[in-house]
Amino acid sequence: MGKKILVIEDDAIALRLIEYTLCKEGYEVLLAKDGREGMSKARSEEPDLIILDIMLPGIDGFEVCYRLRSEPQTAHLPILMLSGKAQEIDKATGLKVGADDYVTKPVAPRELVIRVKAVLEKKVADKLLAEKRKRA
Repeated sequence: MGKKILVIEDDAIALRLIEYTLCKEGYEVLLAKDGREGMSKARSEEPDLIILDIMLPGIDGFEVCYRLRSEPQTAHLPILMLSGKAQEIDKATGLKVGADDYVTKPVAPRELVIRVKAVLEKKVADKLLAEKRKRA
């Protein structure tokens, strides 16, 4: 099975579309419908990538991202924020709290796949660079 992606999204239709798109590309997809469930699964499942909505019930995506970045166990996980909030301030806030990328809805399935691959490739490149620095 391919890389494991955790999708934290409360909209059932968006969740199904994202799941279908990623499964078709060979990814293993884990689902969470709110921030608390998402943080729990991020800790227990150790996904390769998290796709995170901002407007979630309970704890919003900004807070989820901030908390995941604050915990040593999850700080390294790549996070792609996917939201209907398209204001510049929202994007800036998402990146400030630790997101690796920020994509606005609606997003074409092809663009989502390209963004996912780019974030995953960056994770691999960063890991190789860190290992190289460690050896030097």
